[in-house]
Amino acid sequence: MKRMLIVLLIILTSCQEGQKDYKEALIEGSNIKALDYDGLEYYVQNHPSETLVINFWATWCAPCIRELPAFEKLGKEYKNKDVTILLVSLDFPDQLEALKAFVEKKDLQSEVLYLDDGDANAWIPKVNDSWSGAIPATLITGSKRKKFYERSFTYKEIEQELNTLIN
Repeated sequence: MKRMLIVLLIILTSCQEGQKDYKEALIEGSNIKALDYDGLEYYVQNHPSETLVINFWATWCAPCIRELPAFEKLGKEYKNKDVTILLVSLDFPDQLEALKAFVEKKDLQSEVLYLDDGDANAWIPKVNDSWSGAIPATLITGSKRKKFYERSFTYKEIEQELNTLIN
């Protein structure tokens, strides 16, 4: 019996070796998930939606704030087409209270994630090797293909880009 338990323990621990270690937590007092880049990558790869529109933004970025209503509208209009909007905040760690207040004040319906990974030089090229790191930036990814944009959008523009990828 003792041998069987040891074998079972070895099997269970060896099965867990393939899992990635990443940082994930909820920001206190909110529904905002804080993830490091590995966690974000895992989250995106395992998301149940067919198509993800991932917008990188920050509360201190005026062009980001101007385009948020376009992403919110896109999320509502395309919800039944298996499209999900992920708003990935690149706010600084000392701005989390401002991020929480902003999300609440604007009543954002899209899922807001906070990228808590200070090694931008490592993860920016993983998002897209042409990305300079400027925001706003958007990645549309689905089973057919993906496309990256380092620019801001109007609703009409982001809808047009989405449709070129899902149709």
